[in-house]
Amino acid sequence: MLKAGVISLGCVKNLVDTEVMLGILRENKIDVTAQPNDADIIIINTCTFIESAKEEGISTILQMADFKISGKCRGIIVAGCLGQRYKQELLDELPEVDAIIGTGAWDRIMEAVKAVLAGERLIIADKSEIIYDDKMPRILTTPRYTAYVKVAEGCDNRCAYCVIPLVRGNFRSRTIESIVAETKNLVKNGVKEINLIAQDTTNYGIDPYGEIKILELLKELVKIEELKWIRLLYCYPKRFTDELLNFMATEPKICKYIDLPLQHAHNDVLKAMARQDTKEEIEDLLLRIRKIMPTATIRTSFIVGFPGESIEHYETLKEFIIKQRFDKVGIFTYSKEEDTVAFTMEQQVSEEIKQERYHELMAIQSKISEEINQSLEDQELEVLIEGRDSEQENVTYGRSYREAQEIDGQVYVENDPDSMPGQFIKTKVVQGYTYDILAEKIK
Repeated sequence: MLKAGVISLGCVKNLVDTEVMLGILRENKIDVTAQPNDADIIIINTCTFIESAKEEGISTILQMADFKISGKCRGIIVAGCLGQRYKQELLDELPEVDAIIGTGAWDRIMEAVKAVLAGERLIIADKSEIIYDDKMPRILTTPRYTAYVKVAEGCDNRCAYCVIPLVRGNFRSRTIESIVAETKNLVKNGVKEINLIAQDTTNYGIDPYGEIKILELLKELVKIEELKWIRLLYCYPKRFTDELLNFMATEPKICKYIDLPLQHAHNDVLKAMARQDTKEEIEDLLLRIRKIMPTATIRTSFIVGFPGESIEHYETLKEFIIKQRFDKVGIFTYSKEEDTVAFTMEQQVSEEIKQERYHELMAIQSKISEEINQSLEDQELEVLIEGRDSEQENVTYGRSYREAQEIDGQVYVENDPDSMPGQFIKTKVVQGYTYDILAEKIK
């Protein structure tokens, strides 16, 4: 039996594409191995969002190429965003690469495999239009109790710094029926937590329905009996309505967790970024969130060093972060990406200044996060157990509604000799730290 080694880089949206490719490989009787030296074919699903992601992709390709010599690898296939964006350059400049399949071609993975095994080199990277549905095979790479469900693909926002529309295409939604059917199947197989993802989750349904349908989708999903948690990720602030907030606040299955990438807090920079919100609108939204859902955990992200970001602009952002006291914040330095509007902008900020601003904001947010976690002490939290500490057998770890998988901290639970991964337990917070929380199991 042929064996494939599959590596998924980048975001969880990319991971879903990888999981579908894994399903297609299995349907075609190709085994999947975690040992690249034992793989006949190595498939690398790549990211190209920022410079570091591109570097990781190239580095991984070159590392895996060694197995053509030291292992049994007969071909390397580069999939995903890097392949879509630099298809011809990759094939021309990296002889180690045997095939390229773009973001809209993962369903043709077997075509690429067969061509490579026949000694051919090829590119399959047409305009990205496809999106998976509930009928396509899929192998989860996440723990059995949690899964990501992609509700839409592509993006229409056209932010000045972002290449996503270029490599992923225009925004296109799945149908409510398809998402519900897939979720039911996942739950039937043991999944208890669903993470809804897209480039812009709150824009879900604008096609094919002609209007936003995220609320209608949630109302259908909460009817699934064995589903415990629904988490929304990548919510664009402009379309976060009071109706959605009220439903989230009153529906127990929906995690009171709002992932709201804001990117900046000065109107000049927001305008230059081609963002659709003003600082005043963002402040109003945050006020409404906290009024309607007082216990909401709010995660956001900001970019420092965008072209033209002055000291005044940066200070406004810093003061905004201090004032708003977000639960969780990701800070990113601006990455100059060709084929974006910002690439040719004047007043590029030096790398040294970007790093200074990055480290200052991270230090500020670390203190805020620690204070917020300390304020939770003596409160009760329901925790989804994910594992057991390797050095302390009576300590488990997991997540509450406040932590999203892979991007946030964890809750460590003392005096818990019995709980198993996938189990929900009640805990009491003992101590809060910068990223993690220490709790004890409530008997």
